[in-house]
Amino acid sequence: METCVFCKISAGEIPADVLFQDDEVMAFRDINPLAPVHVLVIPRRYIPALSEVTEAVNPLIVRLVWLANRIAKEQGIVETGYRVVINSGADGRQMVPHLHVHVLGGKQLDDKLG
Repeated sequence: METCVFCKISAGEIPADVLFQDDEVMAFRDINPLAPVHVLVIPRRYIPALSEVTEAVNPLIVRLVWLANRIAKEQGIVETGYRVVINSGADGRQMVPHLHVHVLGGKQLDDKLG
């Protein structure tokens, strides 16, 4: 989608602090972190929300989870613990209409997102 900020980041049109990228997925630091470690993991393919996931993209969803775990390991938060969050839709507080996974850690997280 041409107006999607994450699509623009994926295409290199908007700069980001990218930690990993390949042809299918990428991870970059959130510009408004809610924890010392706050990384977003996205599919490079445009999927508007978790509610739009179909069986056809199951392998891609597995890659998102794999990358979230890899990022947690690389950021040194596996031992102390971390949170993986997917918000979907307006009531779910999804701010960008592109499926994304939040990886949060580096402190004891409260009951809210961060």
